Amino acid sequence: MSTSNEQKNVLTKTYDSAWDKYSKDDLQKVFALSDRYKEFISKCKTERECVTEFIKLAEAKGYIDIEKVISEGKTLKPGDKVYANNKGKNLAMFLIGEEKMEKGLSILGAHIDSPRLDLKQNPLYEDTDLALMETHYYGGVKKYQWVTIPLSVHGVMVKKDGTTVEIVIGEDDNDPVIGISDLLIHLSADQMDKKLGKAIEGEDLNILVGSMPLEDKDSKERVKNNILKLLNEKYGIIEEDFVSAELEVVPAGRARDYGFDRSMVMGYGHDDRVCAYTSFEAMIGMEKSKKTYVTLLVDKEEVGSIGATGMQSRFFENVVAEIMDRTSDYSELKLRRCLSNSKMLSSDVSAAYDPNYPSVMEKRNSAYFGKGLVFNKYTGSRGKGGCNDANAEYIAELRTIMDKHNVTWQTAELGKVDQGGGGTIAYILAEYGMEVIDSGVALHNMHAPWEVASKADIYEAMRGYCAFLIEA
Repeated sequence: MSTSNEQKNVLTKTYDSAWDKYSKDDLQKVFALSDRYKEFISKCKTERECVTEFIKLAEAKGYIDIEKVISEGKTLKPGDKVYANNKGKNLAMFLIGEEKMEKGLSILGAHIDSPRLDLKQNPLYEDTDLALMETHYYGGVKKYQWVTIPLSVHGVMVKKDGTTVEIVIGEDDNDPVIGISDLLIHLSADQMDKKLGKAIEGEDLNILVGSMPLEDKDSKERVKNNILKLLNEKYGIIEEDFVSAELEVVPAGRARDYGFDRSMVMGYGHDDRVCAYTSFEAMIGMEKSKKTYVTLLVDKEEVGSIGATGMQSRFFENVVAEIMDRTSDYSELKLRRCLSNSKMLSSDVSAAYDPNYPSVMEKRNSAYFGKGLVFNKYTGSRGKGGCNDANAEYIAELRTIMDKHNVTWQTAELGKVDQGGGGTIAYILAEYGMEVIDSGVALHNMHAPWEVASKADIYEAMRGYCAFLIEA
């Protein structure tokens, strides 16, 4: 494609899809990014695993811990790269710019928690010579989707002496998997008469983990005790340690290419690790900047962004204050100006139009696979309840940026007006007065154990985040 034709298409947005504009070199980049992303989400299925991996990758690119900077009394200058780790579940990365921070930051924000099942505090029990574990589902899930599929356990158990034991069971090819049973069709007449949301109850999401009894025939609960024996042999833990544990039950298995043409990725946790990973890739590709760049990755979005590791905590505000202090330019007023003058892409996934379920979508305002990065002017539900509604001036600025960098993008709402809706962290950052809009990758099967995304959209999201950092 000639430069003049490319510019014409950018201005008139005549591409049918992002795939139409790619050269052979572009296609190699599209698939290479998706390969890196598949590796990441196959390995990182919890917030802790995401933060650990991101820090490892960031340090390889020259990022250093802000705690080290503070403890050693160092100052920060333009071009310096630092990160802040909040309790192993949040990560904020900063590339210090040439301008004073009170003029504002360019922020990419996403969440790294995903819908799942959490083990209860006292999960393990025995019933009719079977060992099971009780769970409490986390986030918005369709409970029936979690039965009869292979599951794995990821997380940590902390002993009374403070020792942290990392646990992953069910991902290695030699590992066993676990799962939740469902009622056989032959005996499910009553179940089939129930509404879909009641067919599987939350208290019935009990995971079968064993059926072999302990050799000691005089022992009570021999199957349960056999499971405890195996866990103790491998991890050195006892039953009491479950009380101080964070164990997440997630789909077992790797992310895979999806479609005969390998144009999509099927994986667990696209919501919202697809936006987190592409934001991270955009960030680590930057070496210098006029403004200070930030990538903010947070926990607890799926349950209201609450708690010490959610966006509603003061973590981000406190870290910005620390960074300003290390640049020798902190005051409470300057911090307020910094946050108010900032611009942000609140990167979260959107719903892609699905021909199997057209009744809940409005075609003119839906997102589509292959059409690139999605901008949601507002989210919320039923009358825009709980939404962040981006300003027209900000959207116009983003249109200019995306078209200047030949980023394929689209706009969408999350379904028909009275059909439902959703929310993100955008409204929380907007409380500072900064410009914020929701943007991200469109999915099929959102919040299901296995979600689907277009590789073209993943690539365009990363390119769009790069363009935003450079120009905003």
